Amino acid sequence: MADLNLSINIDLAREILAGFIKSEITRVGMSRAIVNLSGGLDSALSCVLAVEALGAENVMALRLPYRASSPDSLEHAQLLIDQLGIQSQTIEITDMIEPLIKLDPEISNIRKGNIMARARMIVLYDQSEVFKALPVGTSNKTEILLGYSTLYGDSACAINPIGDLYKTQARQLSRAMNIPAPIMDKPPSADLWADQTDEKELGFTYEEVDKLLYLLVDQRYSPQEAVEAGFDKKFVQTVTTRIRRNQFKRMQPPIAKISNRTIGYDFLYLRDWGT
Repeated sequence: MADLNLSINIDLAREILAGFIKSEITRVGMSRAIVNLSGGLDSALSCVLAVEALGAENVMALRLPYRASSPDSLEHAQLLIDQLGIQSQTIEITDMIEPLIKLDPEISNIRKGNIMARARMIVLYDQSEVFKALPVGTSNKTEILLGYSTLYGDSACAINPIGDLYKTQARQLSRAMNIPAPIMDKPPSADLWADQTDEKELGFTYEEVDKLLYLLVDQRYSPQEAVEAGFDKKFVQTVTTRIRRNQFKRMQPPIAKISNRTIGYDFLYLRDWGT
């Protein structure tokens, strides 16, 4: 097995990511951030970085439970809210989504999870207008590459400070930034149904897949080279298939080209163009 070290320069990463949040929000004439705080590590890290960038008074945390959500999720989110001294709101999404879920008695957990994630996105963007803030994303690099997110749900945001950190790297930075121990220590979970964990659903651990993704993406290994480096062939095939199949989640919807200047192809400007 290849000896892979995914350690990051904590101080430099912290400086870059807080600077990114501040510059991206202020360059469009705003000064505030809003984060869906799930009680998990990734949203906690995005929230802490936003506070470091903008100050506690300029960050709003949302807790958006469903009736089946774990009470621990609410409690762990509150631990961080109290530690940071930030504003927060708790808005239950049960009444928003139950009528849709009840239309189909055979509805799957995956469909329920997608509905919950998109309902939370609706609340996030609604409250961003109330608080006059930009929504800050909470998806890490591992989730983005594997497509382990809901399109226009938990992947929806205006900026994402942690999307270039693998899960194990996000954990390193979170530890350095004093994320509360109960958040650090619990198994990663989207908390979409009872006993759901990310690694149980994916079929492998973040530690395993991060090393493989680092070779495939950052080091540009071919799948065969990854196998030769010591990774199981079936595992490599599973991961590379997920990366390919979920490419559509990492792109803006393609537009059919019929003019000389098509948005996204020939009409290309930075997002702060004209501000």
